[in-house]
Amino acid sequence: MLYYLFEYLEKHYDVPGASLFGYLTFRAAVAIILSLLISTIFGKRIIKFLQRQQVGETIRDLGLEGQVEKAGTPTMGGIIIILATIIPVLLMAKLENIYIILLLVTTVWMGAIGFIDDYIKKFKNDKEGLKGKFKVLGQVGLGIIVGATLYFNQNVTIKEKLPVAQQKEMLAENPDIEPSKLFKPEEKSTKTTIPFVKGNEFDYADLITWINPGLKPYAWIIFILVAIFIITAVSNGANLTDGIDGLAAGTSAIIVLTLGIFAWVSGNIIFSDYLNIMYIPKVEEITIYIAAFVGALIGFLWYNTYPAQVFMGDTGSLTIGGIIAVIAIAVRKEWLIPVLCGIFLAENLSVVMQVGYFKYTKKKYGEGRRIFKMSPLHHHYQKLGYHESKIVTRFWIVGILLAIVTIVTLKIR
Repeated sequence: MLYYLFEYLEKHYDVPGASLFGYLTFRAAVAIILSLLISTIFGKRIIKFLQRQQVGETIRDLGLEGQVEKAGTPTMGGIIIILATIIPVLLMAKLENIYIILLLVTTVWMGAIGFIDDYIKKFKNDKEGLKGKFKVLGQVGLGIIVGATLYFNQNVTIKEKLPVAQQKEMLAENPDIEPSKLFKPEEKSTKTTIPFVKGNEFDYADLITWINPGLKPYAWIIFILVAIFIITAVSNGANLTDGIDGLAAGTSAIIVLTLGIFAWVSGNIIFSDYLNIMYIPKVEEITIYIAAFVGALIGFLWYNTYPAQVFMGDTGSLTIGGIIAVIAIAVRKEWLIPVLCGIFLAENLSVVMQVGYFKYTKKKYGEGRRIFKMSPLHHHYQKLGYHESKIVTRFWIVGILLAIVTIVTLKIR
């Protein structure tokens, strides 16, 4: 909203400084500052409100050190993250941008699912919360919306470079030619980024056109199924990671900041040309959303680091996972998720392996056996005697290393 206001003031009244709002970097800087202020200043008030409403965490006795002390700590703190993200975005972003619209829908959609789950747990005294099938149904619904929008919306395009021979010819004629001249016109495409292969690109249409080239118009089915899978997997991974103070919020901040780098360079024709990566027009506006989201996560950490004054609950964890998944799909880096979101993947796999192995051994030997002392993975290390703050810090370090590796993969071909 402020973007449009200052654009109007600059155009009609030539107000000094109004032109600053035309710069992406300035709006991103303001967005992260606003989100930090909202999450830290108003976050305290929201926590007190939750305390008054007696929205305290019910702790199951898992035999973990320091677990009992957490009982009664306010939950549903994901509301802080949601508000501190949405408000700066509404003020600073171009609201007609399709990527911003999708992310706002994702935030409200997943936030609503998480809020209903937390509400049922706290106010209906049902420890199970929202039934799993309804959560999955909500995730699938969002996947369909995101996949269909990104596939069919005419504002979602890419620009590919001209053939190398043609580029060389044009550069020989004019060495100072603008980088934009070396690209083809904008076009709809199902191409995405995939690491460790030639060109780092893969077309979803190839999954069916090898059968018959005439099947290309049906590539949307494959694309939507991929969107559903990624959104479901990442949101559940974030949910499982939210088990000890500061782990989910800190890890997510690292992931989102990395995706912010991808969004910025992918939406800048000069940098995408220099780095030889896919150029995606209009996607740079996601940087505003990411800046606000990172600020909200860091501000939330002010109250969520050990010993936590508030927990995010499913209101926060499901929302975080959904946003990360949609950003990754929008900037066409979804197949970097297994590396970038390696912490989420490890937490997910530890649960799957533990449950699967327990069932297998119980059927085979009559007694269930375990791979880990407890799952998800962070609880395994707690059982080994590590303090949760040390576990969180080391997981953050691993997350930073994975983020660096993710960036490096773009140049490994």
